[in-house]
Amino acid sequence: MKIVIGLMFVLIIVSLFSGLFFLVRDQGDSKRTVRALTYRIGLSIALIVLLLLSAWMGWMQPHGVL
Repeated sequence: MKIVIGLMFVLIIVSLFSGLFFLVRDQGDSKRTVRALTYRIGLSIALIVLLLLSAWMGWMQPHGVL
């Protein structure tokens, strides 16, 4: 489970930087920036759902450090 979560974090960061790259390179004239940021939002939502589901199913245990 840690590998999947780490991989999703890496994909979110890659999508964020690709959106920045397309924004600078295309001067905001293409839809590649919007597509990259849409992927980032989708991956972030999927990660949150995965974390909630895995905590609910008992695949990982929250440790409660405050």
